[in-house]
Amino acid sequence: MKKKIEMIYIMLILTLNLSCVEKNSTGKEINQAEVVATSNSDSLKFTSGISAIFQDRKGNYWFGSHNEGVSFFNGKSFEYFTINDGLADNQIRSIQEDKNGTIWFGTANAVSSFDGKTMQKHTVIGNSEINWTKTEVDLWFDAGTRQGVYRYDGQKLNYLPFPIPKNISSGSTYAVTSISIGKNNMIWFGTYAGVFGYNGSEFTTINDETLRLTKDSEKMHVRSILEDSKGRLWIGNNGIGVILKSGNSIINFSKEQGKLIPMNEFKTNTLNKQFSKNTGLQSVFAITEDSQGNIWFGDRDSGAWKFDGKTLTNYKIDPKLTSQMIYSIYEDQNKNLLFGMANGGVYKFNGKTFDKQY
Repeated sequence: MKKKIEMIYIMLILTLNLSCVEKNSTGKEINQAEVVATSNSDSLKFTSGISAIFQDRKGNYWFGSHNEGVSFFNGKSFEYFTINDGLADNQIRSIQEDKNGTIWFGTANAVSSFDGKTMQKHTVIGNSEINWTKTEVDLWFDAGTRQGVYRYDGQKLNYLPFPIPKNISSGSTYAVTSISIGKNNMIWFGTYAGVFGYNGSEFTTINDETLRLTKDSEKMHVRSILEDSKGRLWIGNNGIGVILKSGNSIINFSKEQGKLIPMNEFKTNTLNKQFSKNTGLQSVFAITEDSQGNIWFGDRDSGAWKFDGKTLTNYKIDPKLTSQMIYSIYEDQNKNLLFGMANGGVYKFNGKTFDKQY
């Protein structure tokens, strides 16, 4: 009889626990998995491209891949995490760290977080309340194909839709491709069809209409964005190069520098996969400012470009590579400038040339 009473008591406790879990998950889907690394090795084995690089406050490196998950490097060995370990998606688009030391991953599917033990998948269900009020701890992520952005405010993840302009061009999409935290409380969102800037109270929009781009060959196709330490906004496009906004002035920086080849040639070379013939600063997938104030651009076809304020210099990362395409550029805590390549390697700039780092 005593054993039967104990069994009933245990069943009651389990039932109550399951009920609490179900109630706590309302409004947001959180999938947790105790992480056991898929594998580890002494070299970085990604081949699909390094789409994100991040060094956490402890000095560890995180490398996000184009479709193979994420790798953690502690200085000695690499560990790998994929959807099998609870990651939301194997395509990593951004990596950040919150005030508690939790690492956050923006993926093609949803947002994941890792606290050192547990990997959580965060999925916003439905539309969130449209509340753009900013906080000091906000983390921002692209929202996949949705025309808005995910924001984590330190407590919960919300979806915020953009104020889409009326009468937009057919086929235009305002899905986020890049994000840059600027000065004076400004944050910039680069999307395929243009740029949104938000200062905490109102939006600024830069798109084909505001730039008066009427030809199909001159349409914005934003892939990277950066507000630098001087408050200048650099907008990297796939096709029309770099747009530079400085104060109230907006120019095509690539064209001003004489680094745009004719659009018909660019399209023909791209169609025929003769990417080496695209020698201009025209298809820009990454922009970063280093600690010396140089602006670096990563081009799909022509490699790396450095602008020191006066001179624009082009670098080939490695002549042996079949592709010079750069997915990401990152300066670490030791001021090493790292370049994530489409072929999966990470290169470090030594001041003159590039050394294979990982």
